[in-house]
Amino acid sequence: MRAVLVINAGSSSVKYQLLDPVTGQSHARGLIERIGLPTGAVHHTVDGVRHEQQLPVPDHEAAMHLLTRAFTQHGPDLSQVDLAAVGHRVVHGGADFADPVEVTPAVLATIERLVPLAPLHNPGNLDGITAAREAFPDVPQVAVFDTAFHQTMPEAAATYAVPKVWREQHRVRRYGFHGTSHAYVSRRVAELLGRPLEELRTVVLHLGNGASATAVEAGRSVDTSMGLTPLEGLVMGTRAGDLDPGLAGHLARVASMSMDDYDQALSKESGLLGLTGSADMREVMARRDEGDPDAELAFQVVVHRLLRYVGGFTAVLGGLDALVFTAGIGENDPRVRAAVVDRLAFLGVELDHAANEAAVRGVEGRISTPGSHVEVWVVPTNEELEIARQAAAVVEA
Repeated sequence: MRAVLVINAGSSSVKYQLLDPVTGQSHARGLIERIGLPTGAVHHTVDGVRHEQQLPVPDHEAAMHLLTRAFTQHGPDLSQVDLAAVGHRVVHGGADFADPVEVTPAVLATIERLVPLAPLHNPGNLDGITAAREAFPDVPQVAVFDTAFHQTMPEAAATYAVPKVWREQHRVRRYGFHGTSHAYVSRRVAELLGRPLEELRTVVLHLGNGASATAVEAGRSVDTSMGLTPLEGLVMGTRAGDLDPGLAGHLARVASMSMDDYDQALSKESGLLGLTGSADMREVMARRDEGDPDAELAFQVVVHRLLRYVGGFTAVLGGLDALVFTAGIGENDPRVRAAVVDRLAFLGVELDHAANEAAVRGVEGRISTPGSHVEVWVVPTNEELEIARQAAAVVEA
């Protein structure tokens, strides 16, 4: 068995999956959570059977030890696996990484230098890489960056109109995120359409607790909704998305709000949560069905923001061949999809309402009519497989 072990390490958790990068088959997956707390947990699923254990997980080194032990106890035995690489999700690669790279001391130093751009994510990513290098010293370690796919954006899309010293000394620009998802989905929809990726103009809507939109031309990102941080763009579970930059100064003056409190509010207390008191779109939609005016407003705000981006990106692309919904909300909520697509009739987009209602999470499917001028699809994302394939490509190059 030739496989890649994909690791997504956060500050208090490690998600992992063992994948065949060619066929996409998942041999096992797991989650180690509550790292650093008195009681942690290990979940390992293989052959449809979930094995669980609760015990302390003091740090990422201990988490990696528990990961290898889970494979030994429950399979597949990693000693019997031709482990081509360990692929690591790294959230922020800045402008330094436009492609996945094999981890070296210089790469680690650069990722650490980029911590100020992603202080909540890159430190956990680094801890995971360090632990994995110790656990698998003879296996190539490859860093795959969320931001890398968007490094093809033209300067006009990536540049903020801010002082030059900010842009040059403090690396202030649009970077974009969810790159592995957008890369996978845009390539997969081309395969489903049976058309060359190079001739397609696609807008991908990755709609989950974190949400982003990307304009993809000929397989390359040319614009995206997230910016310097994952706060910009669409309305998300707890993130505000686009707002007036003057808000920070206004709240400092009228509410004596500190920058730390401001960041906390926009990251953890805004979005759906700020509008309705719930960050879960399923709960918001249930309350909307009951006539809750806050939930109705939240739904309308989400849809309005989506329409602004789809319309704007269609103009950037000079037309649209495919619109794709992915991630939790994108795959699961036909009402969000319908509210967006029905408003795009002026582009010649026509929704097949029966297909939209019948779409099942985890299943690829066209939800536009045969006569629609734009193909509309639901395509489940597979970021782990994308990381596995990119990691394998680096090792085999």
